[in-house]
Amino acid sequence: MVFVHVGLSDVNAAFGQRGYERLYEELTAQFDSVLVPGFTPSFRDSGVYHKQYSRPQVGTFPVLFMDDADYRTDDALHSIQVAGSYRFDDCDHHDTFGADGCYAKLDRDNVLIANIGTNRLVSTQFHYISMQADSPYHAAETHSGVLYRDGETHEPVVQRGDTFTSIYNWNRWKMERDLADRGVVNDRETNGLRLSFMRARDVRDALEPAVERDPYYMVA
Repeated sequence: MVFVHVGLSDVNAAFGQRGYERLYEELTAQFDSVLVPGFTPSFRDSGVYHKQYSRPQVGTFPVLFMDDADYRTDDALHSIQVAGSYRFDDCDHHDTFGADGCYAKLDRDNVLIANIGTNRLVSTQFHYISMQADSPYHAAETHSGVLYRDGETHEPVVQRGDTFTSIYNWNRWKMERDLADRGVVNDRETNGLRLSFMRARDVRDALEPAVERDPYYMVA
């Protein structure tokens, strides 16, 4: 299985305007399950998350992927879409970066993470690693609302996510350099398209000692 973060404009530049279709076909031919973000940060304000109709709001590839996904997690902020058989049935979908959450399962299963056409190294596992380390700049936050499963079935939901407590950004350049030096990230290029591969638990194993030495290691 693979969890993908995609910069679709770079994919289209490399392979033409059928970039989505070509990439989807290649991914599903190579992997039993393809996982794609379905993030809906607007839930913080709207209080509404619909598993069928809430369009992902980070990137174009996840929006197009909606029609091909077989499954979507119940997480109202950081849902994961899946084409294939991989599931999160034993997870707490409403504690996004908790020890029993969906991203913890990705860590336990050491899932392959692919960056395709992204400018810098992207991984939602950075949030999970930082929250598990109880980083001083990173805190849990909760938002209440309604989860719609279909046109009729709905229920109240309280989603526990995360927030930066001050003005910080991930120091992607530093983490990318250090992970590459340790052999955790494998970079390739095809048709001018940048590809990066790493595994979820391998990333945590590499970053945790640095965070223990410097709690602000992951941010700038």
